[in-house]
Amino acid sequence: MFSFLAQLVTDPAVVEKADSVKATFSEKLANLSHMSAEDLIKTVTSGIVSIALKIFIALIIFWIGRWLIRRVRKLMDRIMTRREVDVSLRAFLMSLVSITLMLFLIIVIIGVLGIDTTSFIALFASAGLAIGMALSGTLQNFAGGVMILLFRPFRVGDYISAQGQSGTVKEIQLIHTVLNTVDNQTILLPNGPVSTGIINNYSREPQRQVEWTFGIAYGDSYDLAKETITELLQKDPRVVVDKGLTIKLTSLGDSSVNILVRAWANASDFWGLFWDMNEQVYKVFAEKGLNIPFPQMDVHLYKGDQ
Repeated sequence: MFSFLAQLVTDPAVVEKADSVKATFSEKLANLSHMSAEDLIKTVTSGIVSIALKIFIALIIFWIGRWLIRRVRKLMDRIMTRREVDVSLRAFLMSLVSITLMLFLIIVIIGVLGIDTTSFIALFASAGLAIGMALSGTLQNFAGGVMILLFRPFRVGDYISAQGQSGTVKEIQLIHTVLNTVDNQTILLPNGPVSTGIINNYSREPQRQVEWTFGIAYGDSYDLAKETITELLQKDPRVVVDKGLTIKLTSLGDSSVNILVRAWANASDFWGLFWDMNEQVYKVFAEKGLNIPFPQMDVHLYKGDQ
């Protein structure tokens, strides 16, 4: 920023314009010194009236502009309240719009007063460009935070997976999203990559489908295994039986006959049902003589000719 101001002061175009203004001012002073008292009074009176008129018009424009800015703020507040926009984002957007409109109003008033606004506009644009380049990464994360708060791909309390990290959303800030992992670690994800990457929101739907793969030994009864699994699922109150159960022989593995099982449950019961079902199948299969095999290899040795 300081380097930009230094370049602006030493810019030949700016220096030339300053010299031109200085020469014009000196010329007007020389003309006033050669006027009679009557002409001088007329000139000064005319100048005062002209300046007073410009100030009056500028005050009217300022009053109307302030009234319009307040109306815009109220309209934005109603729209964002109706759409349930996050409070922090709402306050920031309203402040940003107010400051932008106020700067525009000030430039208009300066123009009405007869002051050249080209230099002011160039200064604001160059300063904005310099700040934007210096804060490019932060602005990207900020824009991502605005997108997340506006479109809400997830909310506080949702369990999500994004950027290779998983956890419960603890807080959504303008720059970072704060996750709390199952082992109570706090992770800050930059909003820029999160908003443009893949987000897996496990809490978005009220129900989820739980999936298991159980293996039984070759020679064991598949019908008995299927009947046992069905009975266990139907007895568990967390299973949404109305949505149906899926129990299929999915593959014949190297060491086991694999059974695919799927059942619906509320999202809050997902992990509890998954773990408890694993434990129950392990116990009940053993009681019913169903063996859960482990990987093994049969080696056959043949005695060659002596």
